[in-house]
Amino acid sequence: METRVAEIAPGIFRLSTFVPEVAPPAGFTFNQFLILADEPLLFHCGARAMFPSISAAVATLMPLERLRWISFSHVEADESGAMNLWLAAAPKAEVAHGATACNVSIGDLADRPPRILADGEVLDLGGRRVRYLDTPHVPHGWDAGMMFEEETKTLLCSDLFTHLGDPEPLTEGDILGPATAAEEAFQATSLTPAIRPTLARLADLKPQTLAIMHGSSYTGDCAAALTALGDFYAARLEASLGA
Repeated sequence: METRVAEIAPGIFRLSTFVPEVAPPAGFTFNQFLILADEPLLFHCGARAMFPSISAAVATLMPLERLRWISFSHVEADESGAMNLWLAAAPKAEVAHGATACNVSIGDLADRPPRILADGEVLDLGGRRVRYLDTPHVPHGWDAGMMFEEETKTLLCSDLFTHLGDPEPLTEGDILGPATAAEEAFQATSLTPAIRPTLARLADLKPQTLAIMHGSSYTGDCAAALTALGDFYAARLEASLGA
């Protein structure tokens, strides 16, 4: 495996591993995001098997032991699988997440107690501030949450806008079309009445960059893209209820 590094916003780095065997023939990228600050934060841990490659990529940017915060959207192998390997590599690191994830899963799974974040709480990284946002069942998992880096207005948006292939690190092109095609293929998103209001709340942040877990990050009209994605899911939900 090779994990490639690209800066998608000032001080925010995408660590991307392309796995052609997943979802052939196009393949699939697994992305983590490192925010450099006095107290660096890693969003997404990656699967355990990816840890050697991802940690080597992080080490090109900073010593692993400097890592202070670890987070992810929800408990799932590609998001949290290597959590304890990161905790072992960074003795001062803590997992930071919402109450549901910490109380239901992380408090038991993590080798050190997690830091529970309230919805809307800001974590001061020293030179950077990230706001935690509860997003239950968006994109899936009742423990789901996202983070918003306030200085660069980067939304760490997990599986939203998942798309196939090994595209460029950052794009201003169409991400809605590839994302809806992937949703048609995987049907991975929880369709609930909360999905459109949740995406509207994220759009109201007016992010300038979307840090997407699978595929290119996006730096076009992020609010419009989030609104359009909400409309797409709302239409799918309505169609499913009418079936």
